[in-house]
Amino acid sequence: MNEYRILAINPGSTSTKFAVYYNDECKLNKTLRHSIDELSSYKSILKQFDYRKGMIIDALVEEGFEVDSLKYIIGRGGLTYPLESGVYLVNNEMLKHASDGVYGQHASNLGPLIADFIANQIPGAKAFIADPVVTDELDEIARITGHPQFEKRSIFHALNQKATARQHAKKLGVPYESLNLIVAHLGGGISVGAHKKGRVVDVNNGLDGDGPFSPERSGGLPTGQIIDWCFESGRSKADIRRMVVGEGGYVAYLKTNDARDVEEMARQGNEKARLIQDAMAYQVAKSIGEMAVVLEGQVDGVLLTGGVAYSEYITSFIKTKVEFLAPVYVYPGEDELEALAKNALRVARQETQAKTYQPKIR
Repeated sequence: MNEYRILAINPGSTSTKFAVYYNDECKLNKTLRHSIDELSSYKSILKQFDYRKGMIIDALVEEGFEVDSLKYIIGRGGLTYPLESGVYLVNNEMLKHASDGVYGQHASNLGPLIADFIANQIPGAKAFIADPVVTDELDEIARITGHPQFEKRSIFHALNQKATARQHAKKLGVPYESLNLIVAHLGGGISVGAHKKGRVVDVNNGLDGDGPFSPERSGGLPTGQIIDWCFESGRSKADIRRMVVGEGGYVAYLKTNDARDVEEMARQGNEKARLIQDAMAYQVAKSIGEMAVVLEGQVDGVLLTGGVAYSEYITSFIKTKVEFLAPVYVYPGEDELEALAKNALRVARQETQAKTYQPKIR
């Protein structure tokens, strides 16, 4: 059997995670932490490129890996223009759009840039991304917001949602494309997607904090109140964005973004913590109900995933609300590096074909 050697890279806000896989076997999984002081010396995320890719290469050498033996380099996809789901070869157009941050600046934009750089140093190596956060398979009707000035954007935890759905289908012994699933990613941000025969036809914008509130995001706030607040508070655009993304949800109510802290507070009798925890789970359950309507009630399963899905209290709360719709399955945690590696392996084994990045700019 051929041995395919894969390097998976996931740049995050304060860390760079990477892993080495030989076929399905993880040989190295490492998280490089970056302090706020270290990152503050760079004027933009793009300026962090040399720093982060250098740390990866140095760590690989230090761990005794022959960098030249890694032929499939796959990075987390960033905020380029929207794409359908799949594995993509990194090309110059993708690199430009990731560098420009055409849909925003985020550390994930460095994913294709670092993957491409490392692949270019290795004879015969190729660089890829898979299921980026801008994966867009929305039905046209789902894009309509209520005013032509605004259009719904598909930005969500596509990599983990797709990986979890495929894992579930494999467990059942059926193709992912044969199922109708509702997948709820419960993490620092929350996204709930309707997976219809392999396509996510509707999902809340998890980046901007639409939908349920989460440990860090405010969710769908009352429109009239937020308009008044924006004009009357004297806050800057950056302040308001932080209120919605980063300083909303648990952070705003309870001064922590750690769901484990909130659960412990509730367990010890903090009634406010219990109410806020219940309210978040309640909103997730409501979103799952909305997606059941999208799928016209034909739901084969509801999948709960992400770090917050480790909480038996929260998953039980949601299950009680929605199990009348379909069986509920819990896949706690998220392993985006494993998901990336598996996507690269699918290409290596010719189980799928890498696509060309040619976005349709809306």
